[in-house]
Amino acid sequence: MKCPVCDESMERKMVPYSVGGVKLGVFEADVCSCGEVFFTEKSSDAIDRKAKEKGLWGFEKKGKVGYSGNSLIVRIPKKVADFMQLKKGEGILIRPEDKKRLIIEVV
Repeated sequence: MKCPVCDESMERKMVPYSVGGVKLGVFEADVCSCGEVFFTEKSSDAIDRKAKEKGLWGFEKKGKVGYSGNSLIVRIPKKVADFMQLKKGEGILIRPEDKKRLIIEVV
């Protein structure tokens, strides 16, 4: 199989996969020397099952920026807050990674 990114040959390997820092296991994937990894359909289904079993499924949520006084606010979905064990009043550090991505760290 050729890599759709760089057109080089890909090799079938067993690759570890994790979600939110939680290891789900090692799964079969096609791996390219350029660093791209494409999991097989069977592996993708197994990853989804494992993520659901561990309660890690569906973290990605759409939201909107709101106002609070003179500041903009972003709400963190309950499922994400529970996973990260965030509590009201806890300190965070926010920094831009680029013009389209914010990094939020618990401090």
